[in-house]
Amino acid sequence: MRIPFLDLSRQYRKIRKEVLREVTKVCDSQHYILGKNVSSLEEELASYCGTKYAVGVASGSDALLLSLMALGVGPGDRVVTTPFTFFATAGSIVEVGAEPVFVDIHPETFNLDPDSLEILLKKSSKRVKAIIPVHLYGQCAEMKEINRIARKYGVKVIEDAAQAIGAEYRGKKAGSLGDTGCFSFYPTKNLACLGDGGLVTTNNSKTARILKKLRIHGTSAKYLYDTVGVNSRLDEIQAAVLRVKLKYLDSWNSARIRNADLYRRLFSRAGLDGAVDVPDIVKGNVSVYNLFVILVKSRDGLREHLGKAGVGNEVYYPLPLHMQKCFKGLGYKRGDFPISERVAREILALPIFPELKTGEQKYVVSSIEGFYK
Repeated sequence: MRIPFLDLSRQYRKIRKEVLREVTKVCDSQHYILGKNVSSLEEELASYCGTKYAVGVASGSDALLLSLMALGVGPGDRVVTTPFTFFATAGSIVEVGAEPVFVDIHPETFNLDPDSLEILLKKSSKRVKAIIPVHLYGQCAEMKEINRIARKYGVKVIEDAAQAIGAEYRGKKAGSLGDTGCFSFYPTKNLACLGDGGLVTTNNSKTARILKKLRIHGTSAKYLYDTVGVNSRLDEIQAAVLRVKLKYLDSWNSARIRNADLYRRLFSRAGLDGAVDVPDIVKGNVSVYNLFVILVKSRDGLREHLGKAGVGNEVYYPLPLHMQKCFKGLGYKRGDFPISERVAREILALPIFPELKTGEQKYVVSSIEGFYK
């Protein structure tokens, strides 16, 4: 049996006619930039996330970048985030001329640890302008505590919700929990377009207006520029595709949750509880499992074993950001964030896409069992 880590074609086959119909309409209209699909999608996603505004941009990376710009983060400022995340979280901070400051993750959720955050800010909050908590793998960070700390020290909160559209924290959706929320529609995400795409959510009208200017080079009217922005527009074709897919998002997320629950039961039945550690889902959270990850000893040996068995798997992420060559100038060293470093050595992602079959999951677990027993 061969089980892909992600099979986009299974989902596409079910909605192919709808997608092609809407793409054809855009092509027939010859209106490709900032048209009715973009504005409609913005309204629909603002409603879905429980925010007043949503602004479509060209990618999840740009969503982070434009959020920082809109909130006035720039040269000389510092932004606190986690070292255990995708590069764009910290890369966007550097792009605006600010300095990333890392704090370690919680050992059971792998999200930014509020206690470590408060210790850092208590020691020195000088020049800290914002915090970027990451809702890693589809589970929201501990936003009540993070927001409390942010208010205490007078800093902004930017949610990196790239992997968490539809996730909930204490009854509120990801993207509605900070000053802005940043989403990615990259093809591997729960809500995905046919390439790159992103979105910023906010409840602040001024922030929304600034974001809309920034995504069009900083213009307020044709060829009149209030500030220096970038070219970062979500195009009509991608918006049309996303509007089709949005109707199915909740059912797809529910399927991911069912698949995750089944993995847990199968691991337990196989007696793998000691060999396989699964992150906790905090009470009050609803994870949407963009990724299903486990912690295992002998991770690289297991990867080789699964590869021979035909089971797709990936590592998210093999090297924490504080140990990356491009961030050497920040002055961090191995051992500074031991939880992030341990998780990076042991983390492994298994297939979790909504169309995954029960028999395929059983084969994944039996293959893991064959390695450890």
